[in-house]
This record gives sequence, C-alpha cells and structure tokens, in this order.
Amino acid sequence: MACVMVTMGVACENKPLDTSTIKQDLSPGGSGLLQLTSEELSRMRLELVPVKQGQLLSHRQFPATVQANQNELAEVTPLIRGRVVKVYVDVGQDVKKGTLLAMIHSVDLGLAEGDYLKAKARLEEAERSHVRAKELYDSKAVSLAELQRREAAMKTAQAEVREAKNRLELIGVPGAELKRLDREQTIKANVPLRAPFDGRIIMRNLTRGEVVETEQKLFTVANLTDVWVIGNVPEKDVQFIRKDQKVNVVLAAYPHAIVTGAITYIGDVLDPATRTMRMRVTVLNPDHLLKPEMFAVVSVHGPSNEDTLSVPLSAVQDGSAGKMVFVQREAGTFEARTVRLGNEEGDVVRVLEGVQVGEQVVTKGSFALKSQMERHKIEPSL
Repeated sequence: MACVMVTMGVACENKPLDTSTIKQDLSPGGSGLLQLTSEELSRMRLELVPVKQGQLLSHRQFPATVQANQNELAEVTPLIRGRVVKVYVDVGQDVKKGTLLAMIHSVDLGLAEGDYLKAKARLEEAERSHVRAKELYDSKAVSLAELQRREAAMKTAQAEVREAKNRLELIGVPGAELKRLDREQTIKANVPLRAPFDGRIIMRNLTRGEVVETEQKLFTVANLTDVWVIGNVPEKDVQFIRKDQKVNVVLAAYPHAIVTGAITYIGDVLDPATRTMRMRVTVLNPDHLLKPEMFAVVSVHGPSNEDTLSVPLSAVQDGSAGKMVFVQREAGTFEARTVRLGNEEGDVVRVLEGVQVGEQVVTKGSFALKSQMERHKIEPSL
C-alpha cells in the first residue's frame, strides 16, 4: 500500500479536517476520487477554501507614454522660402494666439509684391482708358469695337490684380499688410510667423540668418492644458477596454500620484507585429506637470457580474484534460475535477465551469495530491 508522506493541516476557515476514523487505501478506480488514510492525512498539511461567488474586480495595467493633444498641436512652417531675420520666442515659452514667433525676409515675396503693385498700376491705366473710350464713344468719336477692346483690357487687368493678391494671401501675407502695400506702394518682403493659438513652444528649429524652406518645421506649438496618454493593450485584454471608461494613470516621474482620465479612443486594428491595440486616454493637465514623452502606466478596473465564481490560483493544477482542482467530498476523500477557467484577477481566477459555490477546494497541498493522482493513474472527473 502506497502512502502520502504529508500531514493534514487546518482549512482557511480555521476548521480542522476530521481524520480520526477514516482509513482507506488509494483507489485507482474511483472516477477521479483520491482517498487517503488517516495516517496519510496526518502527514499532509492541506489548506481548503470555499468556492466564492460575487463580483470580482478586474485590474489590468498597460504601459503608456504621454503625448501632446494632437488636436491642440500645430507645426509652424513657412509658406515661402526666405532668410530668418529675427526670432522672438524660445522653447518653453507660453504664447498667445497671434504672437509673433519669427520674421523671415523673402526675395520671392518681394517679387510677388512687385507683381501685385504692377498689376494694380496696369489696372488703374486700363480703368482710365476705359473711361476715356466711353466718353469718346458717347461723342461718336470712337467705334463700339474700340470701347469693347478697352473694356476687355480693363477686365484682364482686374483679373491680374486678383491673381497677384491671391498669390500673396496664399504665402501668408495678412490683410493688414495688403492694405499697407496699397497705401504706401513700397515693398518690404517680410514674412511674419505667428502662433496659431494659445499654447507653449515645445520645439524650435531655426536660428537667425538661416535660410529656411517651405517644408521645414520651424516651431511646434502645443496647448498642454490636457494631454493624451497613449497605451498599448494586449489582444487578450481588449475585452476590458471601453470608450469613455474612467481609468487611473500613474507616471514614472510621480510614482505616488494617481491621475484620473477617460478613454477617448480605442484602436480598430491591432498592430500585427506586437498584437496590441492602441488606446488613448485624455487627462487634464492644468499645472503642466505631465510632459510629452513621459512614461506612464494606465490602470483599468472593472467589476464582473454577481454570479462570478472564483478560486485561488494556488488551487489550480494542470491535468491530462486541462486545468483541474481538488474538491473535498468528505474528510479524506478528494475529487480531481476538470474546470474551465476565465481571466485571472490578481491571486484568484474566475471559474466558468466545473465547481459550485461553497465547495471546498485544496490550495496548499494540491500539487502533492496531483502527484499521488498521477502515480495511481486516477483520471479527473468532468
């Protein structure tokens, strides 16, 4: 007769198992039942806990980084090639909408302004010629064809002015500068770069005297009163993520502070390389303590339904047919039962099938029971 060389202990509910009168051999044909004698139990220290039912708080953590709110972020680029005359702001400086960031002198702008003034001069001449032709036509001094020719020349000049004006507007010349150009008839060829909205300069990429091109990013302006925390959710945890869900954010820079936010975007496609889904959390940042590229962890909590069953992870063993637990049928008799598990929540796991609420399962000592079960080829019950 084989014996288990362990002793019987006290269950989690502080109730000792009754082992005074039981003395049975291991039975290899008991449909998943493992029977131990009192001598064997006296050498085995087992702990039992009941299968619990109720809401189980899920807790998931995902690595993330802080990013500027892309809806409140602007890359300031020149609309025309030129040379930097002066830079008025630096990185970290707060600016208001319309604040002058830099001044660029552009030869191309000077040519465009010259074309505009020339077109205006031709228009004035064409308008005077049309007026004279109309007076002469009324006096029968010129033909209708001549009047129509001069009217066409005037309309052509009007179109040239509109074209030259539109070109100036497209390269960023404001309306006030156009009025000055009309009034003073002098070319300045200066292109001001201004802040598009209230924010902070988080990037500067120009120096005085530098020649800049149209595709070059010179400044980045960001409104950091709220920021995005971008996290990556593994495929197995996608089910726990919902839009508008409230979450906690812990930053590496402030490990003892918890910032609350809401999930405002959930990716529709997983990254094929990492098998993760992109998640965006919007967090208020009135004091600007959260800075772009900071490392963070997003903590997501969510309760399960009231009927959820759970057991400690230490009660679960690997069996021939999958995961299993040992359920006490009576003192000294344990049933190896196959179970279907759900998600792990800390040191407990959800049980979808295989046990009932209140049944006693073995935690400490379950591996020793599994060894004895395998030794005597006892198959777990379903």
